[in-house]
Amino acid sequence: MSVRVYVPVSEDDLAALVTDGRLPGPRCAHAVTEELRASWPEAGDDSWEYAALMAAAIASRVPGTGRRRVVAADVSRTDATTGPDDDPTRVDVPGDVVWKGVAAAHVDPADGAADDDDLAWFATQEIVQLLTPG
Repeated sequence: MSVRVYVPVSEDDLAALVTDGRLPGPRCAHAVTEELRASWPEAGDDSWEYAALMAAAIASRVPGTGRRRVVAADVSRTDATTGPDDDPTRVDVPGDVVWKGVAAAHVDPADGAADDDDLAWFATQEIVQLLTPG
């Protein structure tokens, strides 16, 4: 059984994902956890998923650029354990996040987007287009 995790990433992480087919672990990520469900029982699956995505987006912001980047991936449920802090979405992924588990990337459409703005969705075949030529 798997769980969807939202992994905050940098542009270099995206490049590694494309070229190496994996993001080396361990990784801090965000997911719908039992702690999140318990702390927000009136919400539903969509709201919980959005909360996990936005927590990852905030964690991905690089000072000076403002650009948020998140990779949504499925990992083994046994590979994602609840993290040590007060964030109910926080999980630790001890192993690599592999390409075959990647579902999509969520990225700010432009630098400087506000924290509450939606992220643009990119299918796996579009992730390479997110990399800055150079």
